[in-house]
Amino acid sequence: MPTELSPTARALRTLEILQSRSAGVTADELAAALGVTERAARRYVGILRETGIPVHSTRGPYGGYRLGRGARLPPVLFTQSEALGLVMAVLDGQPAAADLQADDIVATALGKVIRALPESVGRQAAALREHASAAPDRDTARPDPTLTSTLVAASAVRRRVLLKYRSESGSEWEAEVDPWAVVVRYGRWYLLCHSHHADAIRTYRIDRIRAVRESARGFEMPDGLDPVAVLEENLGQGWAFAARVVFEAPMDQVQPWIRPPMGRLEPSGEGCVLVGSTRNPTMYAQEWLAQLPHAFRVEGGPELRAATSALAARFTAAVTDER
Repeated sequence: MPTELSPTARALRTLEILQSRSAGVTADELAAALGVTERAARRYVGILRETGIPVHSTRGPYGGYRLGRGARLPPVLFTQSEALGLVMAVLDGQPAAADLQADDIVATALGKVIRALPESVGRQAAALREHASAAPDRDTARPDPTLTSTLVAASAVRRRVLLKYRSESGSEWEAEVDPWAVVVRYGRWYLLCHSHHADAIRTYRIDRIRAVRESARGFEMPDGLDPVAVLEENLGQGWAFAARVVFEAPMDQVQPWIRPPMGRLEPSGEGCVLVGSTRNPTMYAQEWLAQLPHAFRVEGGPELRAATSALAARFTAAVTDER
């Protein structure tokens, strides 16, 4: 930390450290973080106490400081890098927030944050928002924040929920599920859960969930659950059209290029075979298979073979000299 910081700046830095360490921080840890002696660190704690901020201390070799409950703290202070990084993250995740006139809750919230910043930092954050251009992601889908928060809260307390869901085709149904986790994947929000009606793992797009009601029943989370890995694997199962792709290359060379939703890669002789399913054979061929650097042969199903054949014909026509 720069030595020219004023006592006030160091006291605010002390507050920031205490806020970030809810379990507490020892005197020597606080001194090291501030770049001062333990005696000086205690002085900055005293400054905070003089302003009415409750900082509790514990004596002994394992003692230290922590903020008291219900502390009335000053507004959150951002550094220039933190403020600009926050604006960039918002624009990256929600391009519509760049529009100063947008009727969007995220855009409104971002504007409030920028206006609350100190003038020197807020001016740069506002300029970044106003002059940066963000291209919308056609695959992004924004779920309702309140509904999403309800699912996250139910997952946190291990409480089963009843939800109403609308499929892509427009049909609606209700399901009783154990909400294991909320997962964000490539701009889409998913609920990874166990469906009691199907007695199976299910993934639901949260933007298609119409209503959620928490029940009184609890549930146990599977041991060692990796929500992202389970979601990725589950997205590649149970679709209408089969996919079976054979590679002559060894499995360890092909594996890095296979995304979990494409299916399961298995050894086969000196090569390997990809077994999965898809709801969109054309997308599977154009966006997934066409990017693979290894030679492959599509054995099934017939819909995926037809989509791959049509793609190959398009490419062949693109380089055919008809003069």
